Amino acid sequence: MYIAIEGVIGVGKTTLARLLQPSFGANLLLEIFEENPFLSDFYGDRARYAFQTQIFFLLSRYHQQRKGVRDALQAHPWLISDYTFEKDRLFAEVNLAGDELEMYFKVHEALAEKITPPDLVVYLQADTDVLMQRIAQRDRPYERQMERGYIDQLNQTYEMRFANYPAQNCLTINTNQLDYVRNPEHLENVNQRIRQALKLAPFQESLPINL
Repeated sequence: MYIAIEGVIGVGKTTLARLLQPSFGANLLLEIFEENPFLSDFYGDRARYAFQTQIFFLLSRYHQQRKGVRDALQAHPWLISDYTFEKDRLFAEVNLAGDELEMYFKVHEALAEKITPPDLVVYLQADTDVLMQRIAQRDRPYERQMERGYIDQLNQTYEMRFANYPAQNCLTINTNQLDYVRNPEHLENVNQRIRQALKLAPFQESLPINL
């Protein structure tokens, strides 16, 4: 069973993936992003470095997912990832335009055919102001130049995509009021909602789904 956690920068994908791993006894596949040599330049001048940044991410995620997902599922029945291959396309829709975007779509479409899709995507929502607070709190050097307008645009792009995602393959969780690091009840609530979505036992049918 392959679970992928998605959401905008700062929403808490990697943290949740790590916290859920013991409950499901799953392997972890975590996104590698700090190795992108264009990333810090991109946040300083998005228009100039967008295409190089996106292509690097696309190929990096393709190589990681094509081999990593397959090998992980062959070795163990459970896998949790903190991103989907589709993520890169959502960023490209915000960062690219014109011929560059058209070329990107063609490459992405060809590569996506060879990627194993997740059984369930857990989409983590948060308001843009909440995301900005969380980004500031973790204080990654290359994220310090992020503009609120850029994060808000990403947030709207994610919302539009997952509003139209097949319901049977997507669980949407609003995280504005969640702190699953410090509050075990919040983590357990998320855990139970995932089990409900996958129809796994044990789960509590009466568990509230809106926090």
